[in-house]
Amino acid sequence: MSDFVPTGQLTESRQALDRLRANMRVTIRGKDDVIEQVLICLAAGGHLLIEDLPGVGKTTLAYSLARSMDCAFTRIQFTSDLLPSDVTGVAIYDETVKEFVFKKGPVFANVVLADEINRATPKTQSALLEVMDRARVTVDGEAHPVGTPFMVFATQNPVDYEGTFPLPESQMDRFLMRLRMGYPEAEDEREILRTARGGYDAIALNPVVTRSDILSLQALVPQVFVEDSVLDYILRIVTATRTEAEFRTGVSVRGGVALRTAAQARALLRGRDFVLPEDVSELVGAIFTHRLALARQTSDALEERRAVTAVLRRIMGSLPAPQ
Repeated sequence: MSDFVPTGQLTESRQALDRLRANMRVTIRGKDDVIEQVLICLAAGGHLLIEDLPGVGKTTLAYSLARSMDCAFTRIQFTSDLLPSDVTGVAIYDETVKEFVFKKGPVFANVVLADEINRATPKTQSALLEVMDRARVTVDGEAHPVGTPFMVFATQNPVDYEGTFPLPESQMDRFLMRLRMGYPEAEDEREILRTARGGYDAIALNPVVTRSDILSLQALVPQVFVEDSVLDYILRIVTATRTEAEFRTGVSVRGGVALRTAAQARALLRGRDFVLPEDVSELVGAIFTHRLALARQTSDALEERRAVTAVLRRIMGSLPAPQ
């Protein structure tokens, strides 16, 4: 990691992120905190999982991000009859060339909306494991890169809903962040009711950043300086989750790296080329909650999430941040 980002590049990255933020606000009202976390995830080059009740704007959020960027976008509606090859693609024998030819699936795009991902069977969900980790699909021993930038923007309904399959822990660990939309405030919801709009195709947003803008932004994130005291702070948080009796297992090494990278992206979003302890503490919940499970059994997924969040807050309250 470099200890400095050129001032010009820092300004350009901040301007690109500000344009994205302003564009998304046109359709996503009263959710500036959610928009900021989405942009952090994008800058960090990670994947995002939005979990909430149907109809609160999860898919609209994904469309708003995708249409604000001049990048390839696809949407996959996950259902119980969806097959892995429907996601990744399949090799088909071509009579004209007398050999198998790979036909790319919808996962070959820069932004992939995996809508209601937990309505598909675990076998189909696992089709995303390799591509989310290495940005490529392997079929018949041949690797096919999906291109860069690459982001999976997944939505899921609460796991207690009928017809859903819980995402496996290995899948959850590949998402950089998990967020909730929540209901809008009364004033924002009144404005939503006042605005006449049809389906997602009626979202009238023009791209405000290019593919090269996103790649440049993502290349700057590793250059944001992280002082050793902040790295030690991250390590203490990770270690505390591993020694906490309430948790079945602690945060993985991938989770610790995710927190550091997201903190660097947040600093860049705020116009800084160095990470502050608050960049870390503000992101712990979004980065770690979906990576942790309680040692005791609970009958309700929402109850477990609240319990995990409460334990994380207790841990954070007991760990002093570096000055």
